[in-house]
Amino acid sequence: MDKALKYKKLAKKILRKYVDWDNEKPSLTVDYLLVADDSSGNYLWLNLGWTKNGRINKPTVHLRVRDEKIWIEEDWTEHGIANDFLEAGVPKEDIVLAFYAPSDRVLTEFAAA
Repeated sequence: MDKALKYKKLAKKILRKYVDWDNEKPSLTVDYLLVADDSSGNYLWLNLGWTKNGRINKPTVHLRVRDEKIWIEEDWTEHGIANDFLEAGVPKEDIVLAFYAPSDRVLTEFAAA
């Protein structure tokens, strides 16, 4: 299986686990969604609805599979979604912490691009 296809399947599997976990404690006002677009390689764990503070429409995690790497565009998880990919056997060289500026990525232990 080609690496990009493998990473797309893995992104959906990991995000599905979190979305299902969120939906186990259902909210009457917030929906937890997995938005997956295999053709563009974009995957979002999205929170959509209303809270006491107003409208919520934000990704908890946004992943992209690009250039046979996993680009983490947004990550509001407590432990870091990159750890789920590491535990699944993805090498650090195939994970880009894209929420850091390109000049700062070289300071991480992950891929710069």
